[in-house]
Amino acid sequence: MSPRVVLADDHVVLRQGLKALLERQGIEVVGEASDGSAGVELVCELQPDVAVLDIAMPFLNGLEAAHQIAQTCPETRVILLTAVAHDRYVVQALRDGVRGFVVKTQAAEDLVQAIDAVCQGGIYVSPGVSHVVIDACRAAAGATNQLTSRERQVVQLVAEGKSTKEIAALLHITPKTAEFHRMRIMKKLGIHEVAGLVRYAVREGLIAP
Repeated sequence: MSPRVVLADDHVVLRQGLKALLERQGIEVVGEASDGSAGVELVCELQPDVAVLDIAMPFLNGLEAAHQIAQTCPETRVILLTAVAHDRYVVQALRDGVRGFVVKTQAAEDLVQAIDAVCQGGIYVSPGVSHVVIDACRAAAGATNQLTSRERQVVQLVAEGKSTKEIAALLHITPKTAEFHRMRIMKKLGIHEVAGLVRYAVREGLIAP
């Protein structure tokens, strides 16, 4: 029985190309999404074997989408597509149950292998990511100032230019709570202006440059 896959990527051309590639290999693409929130909803609805998520997506990035999928649909294996592998997020992603990392420039060659590996219970890492995984694991014990999942969501939305009211509506919290999160994040990170949060979000891979 062929694996059932949900694809989430905001670049339509890339998503369509990956879909065509997978279907030529006999893999069934049961759903597509253009942002992380829609991707999580599709996974919960369709219960696929594998979710392939781009890391840099609007509203909810792939890292946070993977975290939510791990909480709500633990049977679905998650593979992350990344343009550049950052050791800052690799360890957290592995803790959240991500089973594969595929570099976008190698997606055509690697993605089918990754899906096959995770469906058999393994972990797949593109050659371009493997050294980052090793370095990240070595450095994990000394990591500081780690943000919570909710705080990372708030950082992404602030960096995307959302207002406090818009953030509150998207996260189903009050504006006062959204503002509290923003102030707490800036204090944690030692950042004093929104521009600094934007730079942090880009550096951490939460949004695309």
